[in-house]
Amino acid sequence: MTVDRLNLLLLVFAAIMIVAMAAVRLATRTGLPSLLLYLGIGTAIGQDGLGLHFDNAALTQVLGYAALVVILAEGGLGTKWQDIRPSLPAASALATVGVAVSVFVTALGAHWLVGLDWRLSLLIGAVVSSTDAAAVFSVLRRVPLPKRVTGLLEAESGFNDAPVVILVVAFATTEPLDSWYALLGTILAELAIGLVIGLVVGRLGVLGLRHVALPASGLYPIAVLALVVLAYAGGALLDGSGFLAVYVAAVILGNARLPHGPAVRGFADGLAWVAQIGMFVLLGLLGTPHTMRDALLPAIVVGLVLVFVARPLSVLLSTLPFRIPWREQALLSWAGLRGAVPIVLATIPLTADVPGARKVFNVVFLLVVVFTLIQGPTLPWVAKRLKVSRHSIGQDLGIESAPLEKLHGHLLSVAIQEGSRLVGVEVGELRMPAGSAVTLVVRKGTSFVPVPATVLGPRDELLVVATDQVRDAAERRLRAVDRGGKLAGWLGTQG
Repeated sequence: MTVDRLNLLLLVFAAIMIVAMAAVRLATRTGLPSLLLYLGIGTAIGQDGLGLHFDNAALTQVLGYAALVVILAEGGLGTKWQDIRPSLPAASALATVGVAVSVFVTALGAHWLVGLDWRLSLLIGAVVSSTDAAAVFSVLRRVPLPKRVTGLLEAESGFNDAPVVILVVAFATTEPLDSWYALLGTILAELAIGLVIGLVVGRLGVLGLRHVALPASGLYPIAVLALVVLAYAGGALLDGSGFLAVYVAAVILGNARLPHGPAVRGFADGLAWVAQIGMFVLLGLLGTPHTMRDALLPAIVVGLVLVFVARPLSVLLSTLPFRIPWREQALLSWAGLRGAVPIVLATIPLTADVPGARKVFNVVFLLVVVFTLIQGPTLPWVAKRLKVSRHSIGQDLGIESAPLEKLHGHLLSVAIQEGSRLVGVEVGELRMPAGSAVTLVVRKGTSFVPVPATVLGPRDELLVVATDQVRDAAERRLRAVDRGGKLAGWLGTQG
């Protein structure tokens, strides 16, 4: 590596990022999933395009794991606990029982219809049975679905990477497979370790960030990123599921109302975009379309089995105890989006030199491309036809907190959204707890000090000063009025 080579790499990286930004705009207008455009960029500059030779599956796997950590962290930080909490039992069943059913049914289809041996059939079944966190987080947040469905899909995509990785690693060895109960025990043990590590890191991180005022606001996003990476590394080094650990830690940190929370989420969102673009472009480079002609028909057959048999059956069996309406079950089946995760997992047998691994990679690559083209753009239409879509998406009250260490207080910045029940409420009617007060209102670019009779309007921004002791109570009160109006306390809405 020389300075000249570094300059060339930076030039290529900058050019790819600029093209990728334009691709995001194109994807937004056309409804195409942006991941396919990133894959296309990688393929266009690869061996069958501009001629850039790249076949390092091991490097792709390592960078893919790193990118998945960032993507899961961003998804966890943006996941609202109140949305996924009711769905946790069903999501856990989908991520375990559902994955097992999907792997088995897909493997049956690959063996009987495509003619693959049982080892490769099980390998393909495991690789494609995980829903992709990047695809789910990016698509579902733009589709007006009920919170119960969105929370279930987000939680499932955050949980199911862990058992699938364990299965793929087990099937990608050339040694005899362990017994099913030994494999089940390994999965449960790794999930338990990952869960504990995520809980511990998340709780300790919240405690530290709330009580240690950092000297610059830009340090908070870096601290949160370091914590989620610590969760992943700790879980993985302790023979647990690092992916589950990073998601659990991120959910805890994202719902803890940390100082500069919106800035933290914005930073994570930007990193997740860079991770997605880099991962998909790299996977596109690794793919060689001229070698995939023979894999097209098997990919379509396996994909049809997965989408129309394995996924619906796994949803049906794993959600039986939870009495989910059939319309929502159908939507859950269609919304099981695949993306980069299956392609990254398909590099595991490549690096292990498993016989037939290249064919598995080609089948998975084409399956993801074809069925993402079908499922992604049609998801809003399917939701509308099943009559489970919402007409509007409610926005949460935006509150950002900055610590005032020397004054032993906090400055809360509150952004009132359209449709909030704070609109029309007088400042005096907020009934803020003693030790807190609304000190400034910003309306249409003009700032003024409010009086008790000042009426709040849509898109107003408030500055609220609160002591350390009542900071949480002040935020709870604001959220309560945002949801229940000026009578929130009397009507039982606690925010």
